[in-house]
Amino acid sequence: MTIAFIRAATASAALALVSLGSASAAVNLPALNIDKTQTTVSGLSAGGFMAVQIHVAYSATFAKGAGIFAAGPYNCAEGSIVNATGRCMASPSGIPTSTLVNTTKTWASQGLIDPVAHLQNSKVYLFSGTLDSVVKPGVVDALRTYYGNFVPAANIVHKKDLAAEHALVTDDYGSGCSVKGAPFINDCNFDLAGTMLQHLYGPLNPRNGGTLPAGNFIEFNQTEFISSHGMGTTGWAYVPQACQAGSGTACRLHVVLHGCKQNLADVQQQYVRNTGYNRWADSNNIVMLYPQTGAGATNSCFDWWGYDSANYAKKSGPQMAAIKAMVDRVSSGPSGGGTTPPDPVALPAPTGVSASGATASSMAIGWNSVAGADGYHVYRNGNKVNALTVYGTSYNDSGLAAATTYAWTVRAADAQGVEGAASAPVSGTTLAASGGEAPTCTTASNYAHTVAGRAYALYGMTYANGSGQSMGLWNIYTTKTLKKTGSNYYVIGTCP
Repeated sequence: MTIAFIRAATASAALALVSLGSASAAVNLPALNIDKTQTTVSGLSAGGFMAVQIHVAYSATFAKGAGIFAAGPYNCAEGSIVNATGRCMASPSGIPTSTLVNTTKTWASQGLIDPVAHLQNSKVYLFSGTLDSVVKPGVVDALRTYYGNFVPAANIVHKKDLAAEHALVTDDYGSGCSVKGAPFINDCNFDLAGTMLQHLYGPLNPRNGGTLPAGNFIEFNQTEFISSHGMGTTGWAYVPQACQAGSGTACRLHVVLHGCKQNLADVQQQYVRNTGYNRWADSNNIVMLYPQTGAGATNSCFDWWGYDSANYAKKSGPQMAAIKAMVDRVSSGPSGGGTTPPDPVALPAPTGVSASGATASSMAIGWNSVAGADGYHVYRNGNKVNALTVYGTSYNDSGLAAATTYAWTVRAADAQGVEGAASAPVSGTTLAASGGEAPTCTTASNYAHTVAGRAYALYGMTYANGSGQSMGLWNIYTTKTLKKTGSNYYVIGTCP
């Protein structure tokens, strides 16, 4: 029996004991004292692609850096599952790196993602195992080429000389290094998490030498930030003792994103507890945030090719915005320095607010960007209508009543969610229901709705024509009622 096996067995037994004691209900994610200049992200495979998306799209928040394991360039799939499983995993020679770089610059200029200038001081750590048969090493080579357009070469480390299969690599837990299979955590006698963290942050204190970390594991309620969209109902955070709420210590924050088939339902808490991050967190005051996908996620993957949203790689992507909201929450605790922070600079009111594209149940609201704004909030008749911050300069307000006049205003918000002045109001009137008649409803399977032209299927999911509302899986078993409120415009609902 090898020492590595004994360590893994000991950790597994400890995990089982801890798991038995963690059945309490999830709590709200706490607000802690976080140094916001020290926020970083890392991920494996689908989590690696997601980490690239978060690092690039929210570069103002994650300017410190990112660790990417077995994943490719930003927006590699360009919204196509064929691209995702082809060039972005198996055939990296087809990755159009220059096109992806141009897209990044264009989206940044449009405000859909943060300015690329935030990347120029980032640290990036890349890893690919030479035996990886899932995401070929050439994919990570393409990622290095991509990052080379935004990050100085001296700030990029690319380790690709370890004979490892597709897995999160550790030095004391998991399957053999050449194994491909659950839990996709392999003992390769290499501390990947620690090596990566030391590149991003510089020299660190030695990790906690104990079998179990000394801080607190917190199961938190993710539905505060997102409902469905492939995300689980709960996530996890690891908070070192020195970083507990009210401690007064300013801590760092690192976001850890699991790969496909590695969420709580697949591997329980092994990714949260046994991947090597937490012992470094203990001795270096780093809070670890572990967002989790749920049952609605394809193969338990984070959305890096568009299975949930066409905006998956932008700041407005539902999963992206939810993780950013988690980061904002955990970073919102009071500082312990004893000084009063300066009052925020009031953001001006957005100009050029317009209402257009009316249907019987929706209206498109647009506005001009505001310098210094992190995002925007939209108000209808005085009530805020966006659940998450809007990134970009437009919002589609849906679920409206037919033939009804509404008034909208828009406020810019800073990175802490503090709003500026309200814009001048703009009014708009929705269209009457089709033909001036009462809306019609049809209850049928999602498959039947698509055949009848009331909905469409995309990557195994079904969406209502016009509104684009998600109806669930595309099959003959899932049944929904669609209400027609305009020409080829349907919403989920019921008729009187």
